[in-house]
Amino acid sequence: MVETAKLTDIELVKCEVCLKEVPKSGAQSAEARDYVAYFCGLECYEEWETEQMKEKTREAGEP
Repeated sequence: MVETAKLTDIELVKCEVCLKEVPKSGAQSAEARDYVAYFCGLECYEEWETEQMKEKTREAGEP
């Protein structure tokens, strides 16, 4: 007997930027500080990365 994967068996994660649910296996990930952030695509990753750089600049006291 052959078993097939059910849609409910697929682990989903939310995109860190747009909160769209995507399969964990297909999500792009980036380690950030103490956790892993998942992204549905390159656009969301780049937007997140830009915000991270802005936050680091603010923390450093630069305008």
